[in-house]
Amino acid sequence: MNFLIQPKKYKSLMGDEGSRALMEKTIDFFEKMGKGRLLDDYNKKVWYKEFVDFIGKEQIFAKLLTPKKYADGDPDCRWDTARNSEYSELLAFYGLGYWYCFQVTILGLGPIWMSPNEKAKKKAAKLLKEGAIFAFGLSERAHGADIYATETSLTPIGNGTWAANGEKYYIGNGNEAEMVSTLGKIKDGSDDYTFFVTNYRNKAYELKKNVISHQEYVSNFALHDYPITQDDILSRGPHAWDSALNTVNIGKFNIGPASIGLAEHCFYEAITHAANRILYGMRVTDMPHVRKNFMDAWLRLAAMKLYQRRATDYFRGANENDRRYLLYNPTSKMKVTLQAENVINLLWDVIAAKGFEKDTYFHMAAADIRGPSKLEGTVHVNVQLIRKFMKNYFFNPTAYTPVDPDLTLNDDLFLFNQGPTKGLGKVQFHDYGPVFQANKDLPNVATFIKQIEIFKELVEKAGPDKMQDMDPSFSLPLGEMFSIVVYGQLILEQTAFEGVEPDIINQIFDFMVRDFSSFALQIYGNHNTREEQRPFCREMMLIKAVPDDAQYQRVWKTYVAALDGEYAMNE
Repeated sequence: MNFLIQPKKYKSLMGDEGSRALMEKTIDFFEKMGKGRLLDDYNKKVWYKEFVDFIGKEQIFAKLLTPKKYADGDPDCRWDTARNSEYSELLAFYGLGYWYCFQVTILGLGPIWMSPNEKAKKKAAKLLKEGAIFAFGLSERAHGADIYATETSLTPIGNGTWAANGEKYYIGNGNEAEMVSTLGKIKDGSDDYTFFVTNYRNKAYELKKNVISHQEYVSNFALHDYPITQDDILSRGPHAWDSALNTVNIGKFNIGPASIGLAEHCFYEAITHAANRILYGMRVTDMPHVRKNFMDAWLRLAAMKLYQRRATDYFRGANENDRRYLLYNPTSKMKVTLQAENVINLLWDVIAAKGFEKDTYFHMAAADIRGPSKLEGTVHVNVQLIRKFMKNYFFNPTAYTPVDPDLTLNDDLFLFNQGPTKGLGKVQFHDYGPVFQANKDLPNVATFIKQIEIFKELVEKAGPDKMQDMDPSFSLPLGEMFSIVVYGQLILEQTAFEGVEPDIINQIFDFMVRDFSSFALQIYGNHNTREEQRPFCREMMLIKAVPDDAQYQRVWKTYVAALDGEYAMNE
């Protein structure tokens, strides 16, 4: 079992020929482009017009992002989170910029597919078929994503029309998006929020600049009395507010797969370099510290992929009575992206100066890997979000019908009808305990169970006070520890479906025990930690993973060292 994607031996998770063809055509596009051209375009910050033309010609975004109802009978069209996640990983494997074009198109389409405006939906479907890309005009320079402070406005000018004025910032694809889902407020005395559609070709749409120095175009644009009709209005009032946050729920889930794709390509490049290099009369990968870095990196990658796949099932299976995805999605957003950064750091410590060379994929990924954790809400925002679920997760579980792996060829229509963005404290979860108990014969899972029990006791008997809740130096490591429990639960659920070997599971929980202890140490050393909290932290941080050298060497030889020379992009 190779957990990492291998484009030249690609095996799609999808069972249908149409989906596999999308993946294979995309691989063929990049492999024909070649690594030299890919990196040269990146280094010169060339807008990827050729890629945009390709996805239009092959109808790729149209097939991935058009619900069946609007697909005009095309059997390959659907909005399938599992397929979109796989495609996100594949695009980022070749470069974050290409993924970003896909990502902001997803965001731009969110308020459209959530809208009651049928004309706008049919228009979006037609434009997708013609090869259009889309954009999400929410952020403003002075306010970022603080939508409470949105200054863009619609002013009535008679006959059911409006003039839009305002300036948007950090808007990906804003240079060529045929439909920009733009957030503003209606200045008719109601101050209602509204989503309306703008287009970069209109003379009242001023494209000011690309605010970043990169291949992708992250625009600053301004609207100057931009004419808006009823046909351009997507939503108004509470629906518009909910559309903004629910679109982010969808978009943030594609960020984890992007981080995975970046890190996977780096892993191939790094291990092939190190395994074929002799220093001080010794193969680099025979050096114990180097081997440990590669092991840690590979295990973290395997865990990231297991978590993401299982979280996808819960997102696809969500409904008004099962909103567990509201925990699992931000956990993916903050946990998987940070784990990818850890992977790059581990690999870079091995390849050192090689990671700066302009003809390596690594130098590109190393520059970009810090980005995903800061999109669709920072790590801090997402950690604070998941902490809202901690009480119910630990102390108020409920029963659900088991969620099976879902690779069905269906639209995930609940994503466009998620309802009001409130009531997070009422969301309940199934009991996390059984899946851990089912794996308690593995020493490091058993050790992790001990840490969970102490953590739960800390939360119950000496939980954070209001001041600690407001202090990120305390609340963030606490949220990180909670996230590791959620992460471990879904990883174990997925290992059962995939038949992952006990050796791998036990080694994954080796690093998870270590991570848990490190966050306990952060809380222990915090100045505002109360004395009654420190014994719990001390007990957790002194728990160490159970070593098994024979097992470690088996995993190294069978899964990690075997990746030497396994993949290299065409030159």
